[in-house]
Amino acid sequence: MLPEDRLAQIIQRFEFLEAQLNAGSAPDKIAQISREYSDLKPVVDQIDRWRAARDGLAEAQAMLADPEMRELAEDELARLREELPALEQDLRIALLPKDAADARPAILEIRPGTGGDEAALFAGDLLSMYRRHAEGQGWSFQLLELAQTELGGVKEAVARIEGDGVFARLKYESGVHRVQRVPETESGGRIHTSAATVAVLPEAAEDAQIDIPANDIRIDTMRASGAGGQHVNTTDSAVRITHIPTGIVVTSSEKSQHQNRANAMAVLRARLYDMQRQKADAERAADRKSQVGSGDRSERIRTYNFPQGRMTDHRINLTLYALDRVMAGDLAEIIDALTAHDQAARLAAQE
Repeated sequence: MLPEDRLAQIIQRFEFLEAQLNAGSAPDKIAQISREYSDLKPVVDQIDRWRAARDGLAEAQAMLADPEMRELAEDELARLREELPALEQDLRIALLPKDAADARPAILEIRPGTGGDEAALFAGDLLSMYRRHAEGQGWSFQLLELAQTELGGVKEAVARIEGDGVFARLKYESGVHRVQRVPETESGGRIHTSAATVAVLPEAAEDAQIDIPANDIRIDTMRASGAGGQHVNTTDSAVRITHIPTGIVVTSSEKSQHQNRANAMAVLRARLYDMQRQKADAERAADRKSQVGSGDRSERIRTYNFPQGRMTDHRINLTLYALDRVMAGDLAEIIDALTAHDQAARLAAQE
């Protein structure tokens, strides 16, 4: 049974927020009220759909007693009995606790793992895959840091992705991505296995409790250079920030030193915010095991097999023979399946 008292509380809160907006609340509160109102509206719409179907079912059952309306009532009952379970499931999903970071922009970090030059080339392929996916979704994709190898592979890439529900969609991508293919440098035609690591972090909100005292960081400026570097400057504009308590090091190599400082601090805040979230997840270990989006970053999550044109996500046993489409940035089917799996696990944990 759905919790009627909770549904009533949600609708009451929604109507209160709607009244506040119509009354022209104080300007300093209007943004916060609008955000909460927008978050609740799809939930309230889902409640309305479920209630309309439930009430319609009761009305159709009452109509069975009228011989003239019986045939119409039976048709309506059949339709509503088919629709109601799906509407109830959709409402249960809408009522699941929201991740406060879901609406945040994401920081994407990609680094090669085992496999040498081939791992770096694969890291570059993953970077292109996520860039194309972002473009297809209408998201902005800003490259904050890119270090490349002599062959054009990626030693490290950091990007900021902003758009509607970015972190909610990309948070399942964190982990080890394995590739099986014949490297361009392989003359014997042998299939090699290599890997790259992906981390997707929510950008910390301005009001997030991320305290970074000035004494805790060391800021160094340097010249952006190196094989295949994104920029080769003649000024020391690149910035490296070291967070002394944790040893986290972030860099940014854009042309503006001022922008580099801002970029590097944003990435540092995201990493520290992610550490807080990971600690909270660890304290809820039982829940964590059921959520595909908060697993160990060292876990192998996916294999891209080029000879067979196959992509397999090991967490949900999903295999697609559409590798070209996946590498071109079409990740919707994978992300939808991961989201559904996570929702089902959380619903099961509530029972």
